[in-house]
Amino acid sequence: MLRSFVTAVRSGSISRAATALGHTQPALSQQLRRLESVVGRPLLHRSPSGVSPTRAGEELLPYAERILSLCAQALTETGRALTGHCGVGLLEDLAAAQLPQALADLARLHPGATLEVLNVSNAAMREAYDAGRVQLVLDAVPDIPAPPRWTVRRPLVWAVGHGVDVTADPLPVVLFSNPCFWRTSVLESLEGAGRRWRVAFESNSLVGVLAAVRAGLGVAAVMPANLEPVMACHDADALPVLPDVELGLARHPRTEGDPLIDAVETALRRMV
Repeated sequence: MLRSFVTAVRSGSISRAATALGHTQPALSQQLRRLESVVGRPLLHRSPSGVSPTRAGEELLPYAERILSLCAQALTETGRALTGHCGVGLLEDLAAAQLPQALADLARLHPGATLEVLNVSNAAMREAYDAGRVQLVLDAVPDIPAPPRWTVRRPLVWAVGHGVDVTADPLPVVLFSNPCFWRTSVLESLEGAGRRWRVAFESNSLVGVLAAVRAGLGVAAVMPANLEPVMACHDADALPVLPDVELGLARHPRTEGDPLIDAVETALRRMV
């Protein structure tokens, strides 16, 4: 039930979640209804454009993700004492959400291992990767320092500031500063829907973007894990559907066969 819930939230769609898990859509919906019955509150807002977590769903999500991650790690890593150093470069939007907690859980299972998470500019990340300080980089495909070992598409959702009228013309938009790999596609979605927009605020950091949304300056496109409950858009039809973003993982070729790097890569892949 937890896996069904997490996958539905992360994909933003029950049908996409069912495909990802190899279930039928009715079977997945039944799992979600059972979980809502156990919790005693609705966990998902359902609309023709997809699903988004309710406040109860937002509260449950980090616990569900940790339970799934710890379960998988306990089954696969118990009895293997992993040691060494693993540096991980993460997109800020991932570093701010559930991935660091998954790595911290892995570190507790293996106290002889040292894990380091970096969130720096593309140029600095490439330098760290080339120098061997960072062995794994999980970021937007155009920004990773080597061809991806694997990729995954993740949805974006609208974060709406308090008091912001989502029908306003032009729509006030909070953006990540260039270079931002999804800024252009978000603006193209607005223009494709015939929505006029104006830049109300921009920042090169997730902290700045979320602060501007909290202050009620406009709407922003963020990953679901970074959507705060008060920012949820309950009038989904008033804003265009956002594009997915493609993330990829690059792994330093000198780390093939390293059991610690293998375990961290597995944890990263499970979480996204």
